[in-house]
Amino acid sequence: MTAEWDARTYDRVADPMHAWGLEVLDRLPLSGDERVLDAGCGSGRVTEALAERLPTGHVVALDASPAMLDEARRRLARFGERVTYLQADLGRPLPIERPVDAILSTATFHWVLDHDALFRNLAAVIRPGGRLVAQCGGVGNIESVRQIARTVGDGFDAERNFATPLATAARLEAAGFGMVEVWLTDEPTRLERGEPLETYLATVCLREHIARLPAEERAAYVAEVAGRMPEPVLDYVRLNILATRRS
Repeated sequence: MTAEWDARTYDRVADPMHAWGLEVLDRLPLSGDERVLDAGCGSGRVTEALAERLPTGHVVALDASPAMLDEARRRLARFGERVTYLQADLGRPLPIERPVDAILSTATFHWVLDHDALFRNLAAVIRPGGRLVAQCGGVGNIESVRQIARTVGDGFDAERNFATPLATAARLEAAGFGMVEVWLTDEPTRLERGEPLETYLATVCLREHIARLPAEERAAYVAEVAGRMPEPVLDYVRLNILATRRS
């Protein structure tokens, strides 16, 4: 990704991702003393809930974005040394020497274009028997917004990896995971027209699109995309993942 995140604004508008993330966290059984990797911690909202469930454990909060990690450090400061922060690209081997007991990830994997490498890299840092519990954008995610973006300006559409359950299950198996479950859920999300919708689009869905434009043209671009939406509804499709690292 070449466009840096507006982490403060993301933290303010990311209620949908936060709600989904808490549901995903509920799928991860924890005793409270585990060492867990949050693979794509963002601004730390879901990471905070994870850390609260690990009173004698440890969280490795990983993100590729320095701005997101700065925001996460601010939010998670009360946990002190129970949280380690790591800037790293999930598409490359991860600089984690001590294996983790589990991996949590929400709203992240679709930003990684090479999922074969992604799952190999995760498998390399989790202990045998450790659980991977994740959710990201799946096939068809925000397709209506992407279709509109292809008709605005030069038609640029940022590359994402919105994968299918079948392909994802095969990649997980090949990377060393077993007991794999992968499925899609539709999560249509309605926003308020005007500033709320346009801020959300600019911060999340169209972040890479507006990064290519001069600053004075960005608001008009986002307004045009928003104006062409029949309803202020984002057609989110979530790819849910449960898997266990094989021995």
